[in-house]
Amino acid sequence: MSMTMLELKQEVSRLSKKQRRELNAYLIRLRHESPEWKHMISRRMRTMDAGKKVMLDEVKRQVSRS
Repeated sequence: MSMTMLELKQEVSRLSKKQRRELNAYLIRLRHESPEWKHMISRRMRTMDAGKKVMLDEVKRQVSRS
């Protein structure tokens, strides 16, 4: 069975707070398994290993965009 995005959003809105948290954790885990995410993290780690560090304000800004 295929759902439209609107139907999916409506179903999610009917979930309990606990279920929405579990769904959010699942979606984050899916994102972290993607090749794009892994590539970005590897690039950032190499940059940090090379001595370039990031200030906390920069990390907060980047996290708020994702």
